[in-house]
Amino acid sequence: MHSPTIQKLINLFSKFPTIGPRTASRFVFYLLRLNEREIKELTSAILKLKENVKLCKLCYKSFEPSTSSGQKAEGELCEICQDPRRDKSLICLVEKETDLISIEKTRKYQGLYFILGGTVSVLKKDYNPPTTLPSKGRAPELKKLRRIQELLERVKNPEIKEIIIALNPITEGEATALYLERTLKPLGKKTTRLGRGLPFGGELEYADEETLSSALEGRK
Repeated sequence: MHSPTIQKLINLFSKFPTIGPRTASRFVFYLLRLNEREIKELTSAILKLKENVKLCKLCYKSFEPSTSSGQKAEGELCEICQDPRRDKSLICLVEKETDLISIEKTRKYQGLYFILGGTVSVLKKDYNPPTTLPSKGRAPELKKLRRIQELLERVKNPEIKEIIIALNPITEGEATALYLERTLKPLGKKTTRLGRGLPFGGELEYADEETLSSALEGRK
């Protein structure tokens, strides 16, 4: 058995995505081998992460406000949402920020984004979601889409003409895409999905730039 302090840290690391107890324990014992300076550097970086990094109020991408003369600049929008060259008639829905970064690397998309922050696993075929969702009393599965109300408010903007659903071609992504299509349909906006250049079971984060470019161009 590990000491209480070690076990507590293992439990905390185990909460990280894709990290199990065995990998978490390796992290802890690695930390034990670090000297005091290295530990202070790590803890300082973690604290600065929470202090300096914000979430964009429009797309939920993380960003660090620019600094001037040592002072933090006030701002609530990331560099993408602030860019006047972006096409404001397009909004691309992704599950997580790494998917957004993968699409940006293609340099084929010049619209805006919205990070959903989660997906649903299953969806009944006859499910017809309302266009306004209560914050409480929602089905447990739909609570994973915690930003759905913010999305609905965002896409009501008359500037937005097309909504691109760019989710991973796996079971969860397909179920979420179906849910989003049904939810967004009453708004009368054009809704498209990425083309089938992406193999089923793959993830946007690991797709090469050429495949992602073809999927963007072949959306329908």
